[in-house]
Amino acid sequence: MEEDSNHLANPETPHSLEAETYEEEEGRDPESNSLRQPLLKRNRTLSSTPLALVGAKVSHIESLDYEINENDLFKHDWRRRSKVQVLQYIFLKWSLAFLVGLLTGLIATLINLAIENIAGYKLLAIVGFIEEGRYISGLIFFTGINFFLTLIAAVLCVCFAPTAAGPGIPEIKAYLNGVDTPNMFGATTLLVKIVGSIGAVSAGLDLGKEGPLVHIGSCIASLLAQGGPDNYRIKWRWLRYFNNDRDRRDIITCGSSSGVCAAFRAPVGGVLFALEEVATWWRSALLWRTFFSTAVVVVVLRAFIEICNSGKCGLFGTGGLIMFDVSDVKVSYQAMDVIPIIIIGIIGGLLGSLYNHVLHKVLRVYNLINHKGKMHKLLLALGVSLFTSVCQYCLPFLAQCRACDPSFPETCPTNDRSGNFKQFNCPDGYYNDLATLLLTTNDDAVRNIFSTNTTNEFHVTSILIFFALYCILGLITFGIAVPSGLFLPIILMGSGYGRLLSMAMGSYTNLDEGLFAVLGAASLMAGSMRMTVSLCVIFLELTNNLLLLPITMIVLLIAKTVGDCFNPSIYEIILELKGLPFLDANPEPWMRNLTVGELADVKPPVVTLCGVEKVSRIVDVLRNTTHNAFPIVDQGVLVPGMVATGATELHGLILRAHLVQALKKKWFLPEKRRTEEWEVREKFNWVELAERELKIEQVAVTRDEMEMYVDLHPLTNTTPFTVVESLSVAKALVLFRQVGLRHLLIVPKYQGAGVAPVVGILTRQDLRAYNILSAFPHLERPKLS
Repeated sequence: MEEDSNHLANPETPHSLEAETYEEEEGRDPESNSLRQPLLKRNRTLSSTPLALVGAKVSHIESLDYEINENDLFKHDWRRRSKVQVLQYIFLKWSLAFLVGLLTGLIATLINLAIENIAGYKLLAIVGFIEEGRYISGLIFFTGINFFLTLIAAVLCVCFAPTAAGPGIPEIKAYLNGVDTPNMFGATTLLVKIVGSIGAVSAGLDLGKEGPLVHIGSCIASLLAQGGPDNYRIKWRWLRYFNNDRDRRDIITCGSSSGVCAAFRAPVGGVLFALEEVATWWRSALLWRTFFSTAVVVVVLRAFIEICNSGKCGLFGTGGLIMFDVSDVKVSYQAMDVIPIIIIGIIGGLLGSLYNHVLHKVLRVYNLINHKGKMHKLLLALGVSLFTSVCQYCLPFLAQCRACDPSFPETCPTNDRSGNFKQFNCPDGYYNDLATLLLTTNDDAVRNIFSTNTTNEFHVTSILIFFALYCILGLITFGIAVPSGLFLPIILMGSGYGRLLSMAMGSYTNLDEGLFAVLGAASLMAGSMRMTVSLCVIFLELTNNLLLLPITMIVLLIAKTVGDCFNPSIYEIILELKGLPFLDANPEPWMRNLTVGELADVKPPVVTLCGVEKVSRIVDVLRNTTHNAFPIVDQGVLVPGMVATGATELHGLILRAHLVQALKKKWFLPEKRRTEEWEVREKFNWVELAERELKIEQVAVTRDEMEMYVDLHPLTNTTPFTVVESLSVAKALVLFRQVGLRHLLIVPKYQGAGVAPVVGILTRQDLRAYNILSAFPHLERPKLS
């Protein structure tokens, strides 16, 4: 159930909207949809059908089973598991972590090699046209090559893998939070992400490969854990132990940290990024495995750097793997330097929140355009490419040529593909400072603007043009149908205003202009992404200067604090736009005034099954409901140690996937009875029960089988998490999120004859503030006019 659509969730006005179904919105003219309306309509019931944008597709999403399903099969396997098997399982976990790091490092190297060589030869060709005075021919060639590269990336994303568009980090955050994102980690998505990233970055678009590398690492981890693509899985028994949501969550966390490490050569920063930004659930064993994966990535990257330094990688040079080394700068502080540092943090928080606000509006406009069809998606991407290419080529002609200073530490001027003093259209002995920043790869542009001891290298007009251009490009490029990352565009914008601030302060500060650029980039990233610890470590590993630690910490803390006063982080905004049901760590204050029993009252009645149930009843329930779990309730149960009177027992919770498995395996009984332990072990094993691809529509049941019975006791999770109906929604949300639940049973406060043992079941959708306010609009605090 996936189709292209412009439908997104609107987090701003959840309860004031007309209740419309997704199908009704399909028939509406897209031109009539204003920017203030939600782009993904929701029902005004508490338990609505979840739809969300995954990549560029509207998909029917479900939650993941991170909770251990303690049924009889699991308990039997746990009891009989030997020490050798436990050690084997642990060894395989570490082996997968090693493979994730190894493959992520290799693919990151491949991407860097391809980008540096494609972009390098393109820029060298442009230099040839410029030296011959063929400016128009150079523009046509530059624009045409970038157009072709963008076309490749966009066609792949639009036609073959829409989930590969964008950075992929919001979807990874949602997955690790417990949301299943269909087709997000498939083999096709991985291949398109690799090729598309090469094409989009080589085309000079204002985007980075950092976000895509995080997605690539997660795809590699998921494919390794499940034994390959869906249609060609390796059925080795030892691999099937990892084919469950809980273990896959851990290995995907390793993949995301490896991706950050591969992008920035920052192993500790990669681990902290996973901990601070993407992972919802964390423990010490996972910390060690993610650190091990990032260590493998660094070793792989370092090995290839040594190989490429010998000239065996074409045009791959120091620009291939990001390293903005400012270790040669002597950093000293004075009391007066605190003022510019505070100003940088404040401006970074303000600009970051403003960037988030404007980008939110741009993404909504883009979705209106993308709704018109695949051709409009392609035209949008190609239009942005043409605009970017024309600006990058033509704007340097506005800059004045500057004379080379003999004190410059590098060769001046230069016509190589990289370098800090591009000659461009200037005579010998002069360089074009704006061409140095625009006619190069994004990595080299950052390295040039971060360069230290270059106080007089850039003119204020050139930096102003650079900053204004990349503010525009940063807003219009993100959201087109190509793999893209937000890290590098924000770094480019932040470094630009950092340089401008340094020029404005002049002699009032002793800090180097290059350091101002570094601090500006850090502050804008903190103001937009709202990360602090991981960003601080990533920038320290990037700049190779530990003396920057104190001022970087101050800038990040101030920028994040200022940004939080205005709006959420950019990834949270994207999660809301896509409609992904991400559960935040902090409940809303009004959730303390609502109980889970009140939530259950506005939901449809809970559907229960008996411990030994008729096949026809199971089939009817599966075909006519969309629930993914059902309480198992037995009547007339003898309570041990008490008078022999019948009692009602809540035996546990059974998943829809396990019911379908029972029907598929024809585990039917001619009479209504409990089975023995050996009977169920002949039919099932706990590894098979971890799989859930089968649907009820794929199972055929005859008329005679409909009259038979199924013993559900051995397949039932006998230890589900339960809460009493008087518990506040705030506490339920914290429990649900921290334990990684999919279902939370509500039991009555009072026990007695005639009282149902189960009041209701809470799911992820029931605990979202948006859905709760649709049923209880009076809880929202009225806005001041």
